[in-house]
Amino acid sequence: MDKKALRDKVEAHLQVLCSEIGERRVGSEENRQATTYAKKVLQLSGWQVEETELSVIDWKTEGASLTCGKQSFDVFSSHYSLGCSVKGELIAVDTVGKLEKADIKDKIVLLYGEIASQQIAPKNFPFWNPEEHQHLVSVLENGAPKALISATERNSATAGGVYPFPLFEDGDFDIPSVYMKDTEGEKLLACTGQMVELVSGAVRIPETAFNVIARKDSRTKDRIIITAHIDTKIGTPGAIDNATGVTAVLLLAELLKDSDTRYPVELVLFNGEDYYAAPGQVNYIEQNIAHFDDILLNINIDGAGYKEGYSCFSAFGLSADMQQAMDGVIRNTPEIVEGLPWYQGDHSIFLQNDRPAIAVSSNWFIEHMECQDITHTAKDNLSIVNCERVVECALGIAELIGKL
Repeated sequence: MDKKALRDKVEAHLQVLCSEIGERRVGSEENRQATTYAKKVLQLSGWQVEETELSVIDWKTEGASLTCGKQSFDVFSSHYSLGCSVKGELIAVDTVGKLEKADIKDKIVLLYGEIASQQIAPKNFPFWNPEEHQHLVSVLENGAPKALISATERNSATAGGVYPFPLFEDGDFDIPSVYMKDTEGEKLLACTGQMVELVSGAVRIPETAFNVIARKDSRTKDRIIITAHIDTKIGTPGAIDNATGVTAVLLLAELLKDSDTRYPVELVLFNGEDYYAAPGQVNYIEQNIAHFDDILLNINIDGAGYKEGYSCFSAFGLSADMQQAMDGVIRNTPEIVEGLPWYQGDHSIFLQNDRPAIAVSSNWFIEHMECQDITHTAKDNLSIVNCERVVECALGIAELIGKL
């Protein structure tokens, strides 16, 4: 198949995922539409496809409001938080040390400054959960406030391009929470010690989602696992994060369907990389906990296809043969370079289980990860995609598998 035909397929898949479906938050009907679409495409390419059902929650809000007397403040319901309608004394805290000493029982607590500088890991997140985050959550839960307000700056390293960002994005954390811009928080500080009223129209909804796994044959030894996550954050059509990755997997299903590869190939569309509990990743680990030694290599695609710069392949623990194959692909494709190591993706679950991996992304994003303002926002749309880059990534991965 020539590049023009592949590009047309990229455009068609992206149109469905980002325009016709759009936001694909875990638990939503749109998310299930996306996995159904991917399953059909994989089956049409002749792959054996299975879905793994996941128990998740969907989340919606009718908005939030905060008032102190006649003064109103702009606030937003924290994603996956419980809703509330409460009145209480406002107390403001900017460090963990001050929080530990404060009486916050039945108060409404404003977290600002240092204590609100980076997004807090969900309390049950299995892959990254610093002790200081666990301690903060524990102090808050033991303190029993009525609700939390977080005033946050921009922090691309932990929250993507979102500003302000929800300090807590956690369906297992049951203290109602809202967030606001740091500048709005400065205004709210004047209300410390006064009575404030907070309303958040948020609701959690038990739902289902699915991983999609495709195989060509029944071989399980020395599998090459090609992965991408199909879900998005709330409020974004997720073009680069990660409809382009899903599209590359769908292209590979077609590129490899008639190939007699030396090693079995498994295509996995995870559901939950941008969700507080990573349910798809956890489920896959449970399924493979005794079989990770059977995995030869993971190739994870996330953030590919950005319109600026080249694509990149980042190597993790490759054998000499794998590195040689990757180097050959890079020599043959000037638009692909070797990327810096990065760990904020699904390849990490394979690294944590001592499996080598290649992370496929856009070099611009890897180099600007801590200052970009695109991911997890409405800016992550089709206008920033270069479809040629997606085609080149898929062809490069197919070539690499051929070299192995």
